[in-house]
Amino acid sequence: MRPLTQEETKTLFEKLAKYIGSNLKHLIDRPDETYCFRLQKNKVYYLSESMMRLATNVGRDQLGSVGVCFGKFTKTGKFTLHITALDYLAQYAKYKIWIKPNGEMPFLYGNNVVKAHLGRITDDTPEHTGVVIFSMSDVPLGFGVTARSTVDMKRLQPTDIIVFHQADVGEYLRDENTLF
Repeated sequence: MRPLTQEETKTLFEKLAKYIGSNLKHLIDRPDETYCFRLQKNKVYYLSESMMRLATNVGRDQLGSVGVCFGKFTKTGKFTLHITALDYLAQYAKYKIWIKPNGEMPFLYGNNVVKAHLGRITDDTPEHTGVVIFSMSDVPLGFGVTARSTVDMKRLQPTDIIVFHQADVGEYLRDENTLF
């Protein structure tokens, strides 16, 4: 387990800023304890510094994971977020979308969100920005990228895509062998 390099930190923060914007500082400067990001086998983990110090006593080969897996770096150096980061994205999300109960199952099966399933949306959501998708009862279901801005969504047909699927809680079942 090692600290992220300058380039890796920049890539990670740019990706997180798409979803949580300026709330990124709340991930690091928490009132309870200082938290940090660490890299282990191309996966980025979010953990407290006290937990990090305890993890240094475990060998690199024996350490499976520690903290919350936020995502991984691909071989080309790009960062992809995992569904395990959803709790933190939902807590600090800048833009949110709530979908109707009839749209929850298609989204949880990995499909995009269409306008007919839209319940509510944060005002002034721009196009191609990260959003966290909630059920109407405020349960976070996943995250994605908007296909259109809020203004454009009002003029769309019910079958037009408004959010491109990135990850959902159904991945815990679909990808359980490769997720952790």
